[in-house]
Amino acid sequence: MDTVARLLLRVLLVPLGAVVAILVATAVMLVAHRNGIAALANADPDAQDLWILDVLRAGPLLAVLLSLTFALASLAAAVGVLIAEAFAIRSWIYHAANGGLAAWIGWSLMNDVDARYRFLTEPKILVAAGLAGGLAYWLVAGWTAGFWKPVFPAPARP
Repeated sequence: MDTVARLLLRVLLVPLGAVVAILVATAVMLVAHRNGIAALANADPDAQDLWILDVLRAGPLLAVLLSLTFALASLAAAVGVLIAEAFAIRSWIYHAANGGLAAWIGWSLMNDVDARYRFLTEPKILVAAGLAGGLAYWLVAGWTAGFWKPVFPAPARP
């Protein structure tokens, strides 16, 4: 019964950890590019009234571009998470490296991105976001990886 409870907990914690990792990686990207985003917003003061139209026009293209990068990176991260779950790897170093490697794989597969999308062309920032996302995943779900291996061993019976 205890194994089933741990399996159900993993079914809940792993997706929650992935969502938290994505949010943290996105926050790192936004913080790292805050000056560039502000420069774009202030580039033409007369056109600031029409910024919502610009977002609506550019939004679908950016969404497709980001979703392709995200899909490639998340597939690589999912392989690392499956390995961690199968072998009960609970090291924060492993999960951080998994996030950084997954971000780098996603960036390298989308390496032919046009230079005008300059927020996606800097691999150091993307890898840093992946490392932060990996650490966030470890905080939520990685430190208890492996449903078949209890986190806290049962006390010995006399």
